Parts: sequence; structure tokens; C-alpha cells
Amino acid sequence: MSRRATLSEPIEVAKFWKNRKGEAIIVTLKSFEGRPIVDIRTHFTTKEGKFQPTTKGLALMVLRLPDLAKAINKALARAQQLGLLGAQDEPAHSDAAE
Repeated sequence: MSRRATLSEPIEVAKFWKNRKGEAIIVTLKSFEGRPIVDIRTHFTTKEGKFQPTTKGLALMVLRLPDLAKAINKALARAQQLGLLGAQDEPAHSDAAE
């Protein structure tokens, strides 16, 4: 079995606004206890304008990422099918303050 790559530094993959209160969702690939994980976490904006993580989020082993992607795609398709998302609701690619 081949050895998996390790991450020496966290890699920010995506960032988007959660709400108008200055909270953002940040998706990061990083290591936890020597294992690669994907961390999807709410961050708040400090008075200095920097993002700080909250306890609200989800961290999974990277091996579960295909399962998560499949589940998200199913939820998206179902929401569209139910009319919960219209064309105006589908976000253009606009990341939170980069």
C-alpha cells in the first residue's frame, strides 16, 4: 500500500460568506494527529478584520471527501428539483474577502 501525502501547512480551498454578520465558511485541507482532514468551519470577523474559527463546523478524514461531495451534490439536485433554488439563488463565484 502506498503512503499518503502529508500536509505541512493548512491549505485554504474555498471561502464564502455565510451571512451579513461577517461570518464566513472556510474550507481547509490540513493535518490532524498526522492524518489529512478536510475542515469546513464557520469563521467570524474580528475588529481587526481577520477571520477566526468558531467551534461550528465539520472535520472529516480526506478519505470521506468523495462521500461528502456526493451528498452535497444530491442535496443540491434535490433543492433544485423542489424549487428551493432559483437561477438568482445560485451564487456566482465570489469568495469572501481574499
